[in-house]
Amino acid sequence: MSDRVGTLTCAFDVAVFGTASGSLTVDFLLVAACYCLGCFTAGYYWVRWRTGQDIRQLGSGSVGARNVGRVLGPSGFVVVLLLDFTKGALAVWLATKLGVTPEVTVMSMAAVVVGHTWPAQLRFQGGKGVATSLGAILAYDPLSALLLVLVFLVCFPLLRNFTLAGLLAFALSPFAGFLSAFGINEVAALSSLAGIVLLAHHKNIRQEIAGIFAARSLKENSMHTDKGSGL
Repeated sequence: MSDRVGTLTCAFDVAVFGTASGSLTVDFLLVAACYCLGCFTAGYYWVRWRTGQDIRQLGSGSVGARNVGRVLGPSGFVVVLLLDFTKGALAVWLATKLGVTPEVTVMSMAAVVVGHTWPAQLRFQGGKGVATSLGAILAYDPLSALLLVLVFLVCFPLLRNFTLAGLLAFALSPFAGFLSAFGINEVAALSSLAGIVLLAHHKNIRQEIAGIFAARSLKENSMHTDKGSGL
């Protein structure tokens, strides 16, 4: 009976993960643990400890480092940034120590970012996932992290907008990785994290784009007014 169960589990592993190595139970527990790790939203607990306030009711409502910086200043920003970055790297470290397949490692990376972005204990109102994604990518494949930075450095002078340049870098990094002959697992990691980060920032993207068009419209109206007045 136990042999049959083992055979079925192995077959299910092959069907789901494409490999017979490793335990399905270990893989599931790892991914679940990485989600719980992501749910440790440092910004929420740091602000709650320092001020007694709920960071979700302050500023942008995000529990990420940028919003914490608005409340606690540069020191709060740095502390939360490092903690969020570290938990992304820790998820990859756990996957490496357990010796799971690359596919499960990528799932663990996605899980820790999902936990940070949509933490169950905070009613799924978390951060944006940028720092946690960067920590996971750097720990998984430093070349992918370097590629992400290089794409950002190309985008920023063109857009002159830090937020949009960063998000565009996330969006383009999987394509850049593919063109740079990265392995399929590295491209999958970049793609999954880019999708989560962009989804978490969908409101910010709309606001930033609307702001750019509003600024251009104001500039054009100002130019027309100047011409009409003969200045």
